[in-house]
Amino acid sequence: MKGDRGVGTESMKAQAQPPLPDGGIIRDDNSVSVDSRIGGGIGRTTADQQSPPQQQSRRLPDFLQSVNLKYVKLGYHYLITHLVTLFLVPLMVVIVIEASRTSPEDLRQLWLSLQYNLVGVLVCSTFLVFGSTVYYMTRPRTVYLVDYACYRAPDALRARFSQFMEHSRLSGAFDESALEFQRKILERSGLGDETYVPEAMHYVPAQPSMAAARKEAEEVMFGALDILFRNTAIRPKDVGILVVNCSLFNPTPSLSAMIVNRYKLRGNVRSFNLGGMGCSAGVIAADLAKDLLQVHGNTYAIVVSTENITQNWYFGNRKSMLIPNCLFRVGGAAVLLSNRSADRRRAKYRLLHVVRTHRGADDKAFHCVYQEQDDAGKVGVSLSKDLMAIAGGALKANITTLGPLVLPISEQLLFFATLVARKLFNAKVKPYIPDFKLAFDHFCIHAGGRAVIDELEKNLQLLPIHVEASRMTLHRFGNTSSSSIWYELAYIEAKGRMRRGHRVWQIAFGSGFKCNSAVWQVLRTVRPSPSNPWHDCIDRYPVELVDGVAHPVPQKTEQVAPPLRAQIST
Repeated sequence: MKGDRGVGTESMKAQAQPPLPDGGIIRDDNSVSVDSRIGGGIGRTTADQQSPPQQQSRRLPDFLQSVNLKYVKLGYHYLITHLVTLFLVPLMVVIVIEASRTSPEDLRQLWLSLQYNLVGVLVCSTFLVFGSTVYYMTRPRTVYLVDYACYRAPDALRARFSQFMEHSRLSGAFDESALEFQRKILERSGLGDETYVPEAMHYVPAQPSMAAARKEAEEVMFGALDILFRNTAIRPKDVGILVVNCSLFNPTPSLSAMIVNRYKLRGNVRSFNLGGMGCSAGVIAADLAKDLLQVHGNTYAIVVSTENITQNWYFGNRKSMLIPNCLFRVGGAAVLLSNRSADRRRAKYRLLHVVRTHRGADDKAFHCVYQEQDDAGKVGVSLSKDLMAIAGGALKANITTLGPLVLPISEQLLFFATLVARKLFNAKVKPYIPDFKLAFDHFCIHAGGRAVIDELEKNLQLLPIHVEASRMTLHRFGNTSSSSIWYELAYIEAKGRMRRGHRVWQIAFGSGFKCNSAVWQVLRTVRPSPSNPWHDCIDRYPVELVDGVAHPVPQKTEQVAPPLRAQIST
């Protein structure tokens, strides 16, 4: 669709209209780019502008030229979504009219016929009761998100750009080329001056050790859990399921055992420790907890998502392994899930869907995020130049599965019709990319880096406000790995945008290579919880980054500044 340009000779002469940002065309089978060639309103012709006002035509406007196709599409979406209702309303009217014509004698005859067919009535009643019982006993248990908490490190652990570069230089571990590369990455990363690195990295030289790594893990996990227990007022012994995910730090005893020991959880608690699963492990942990809650009734599950930086800082000069140093920062989140019906009234969200996509069978995908040693024997995580292309393929596979679960029927019909035209009739029709803005109200895209957010904004045809939470989380807290989607959720809550009935899409990418999605429904208008990580700085956001410097965006409207398009080059 090239735009609503109108027809006829008059429209050929019409002046160009100002572009709107919400049009889109498909460039090829795998990418979508935002196109601003859909104009709105009617322009005067050259002849109209040159003629006197009294000689202007009094004909009706050309509606084909004046109607914006965006609203036509919204009307089509509304019609298809309420199609069943539109058919049922006339049917119900007919039934009511026929029932109003029923006389008392007709009702008496119906009652007598039922008395003579008592066996049939009993059999039908038995099947009805049996079927209802089976449905009630086998239906999936609803999983509620009661509350969650995000860890915020003390201000003493902040890592400003100048401090980061000075410590890197004084460490003596990096040559001039590596230092310059880190400086350029930091300038283009989208991170601000208030992110946090662990205490061991603040020494010169750095002092990574097992003890320092344990200390970082304890501060993050226990800090988030203390807030969660305080806000929800549940006892640790009420927790029946514990799932902890951390990719790069897996000591013995495990991180989950550290939590059991600290809070004296009960002896039959079902605890799990997920390692090496990357930045998407938070969704995987939530999915595991959901499955366990289907089996074990009337219980609580806690999910703790974090990453450990202390022992995983790279002290070498391979550029592909230096990027994590510049992006990853301290952070973690603790989430309380429940399948108790009594918790529905106080819960914030209800889990609707979890969709997981694993591309590990492909060698390029498997190696695109890879922990290894460099030529000097230094251990680090290498990021492939093919990372964005591989992430795009994983995203495409994930939304192909997720789409039928969440998209309105109007979008599914458009997609199916386009697919049939291309496959069966070999029509030269560009593939239709569904509009996920019709399915979700809020988007929590993993804050893996500015390039990741840019690509998803472009390929999903999102507006700047849809990726605002991701950009601001990256700026304020950096890439906190699997917990970043919870900082983004906290940002939306702090802005007061969560309303009852809204749907939230959390999407994260991780090594392997994986793309995982979780869909939540808001159960009530959500107020930010006490100790929200944004509580004292939300008024300063959103900010716009210009040449690496943050500038506040006027708060008159919810619309944010144009997205930043800088890419991180390796």
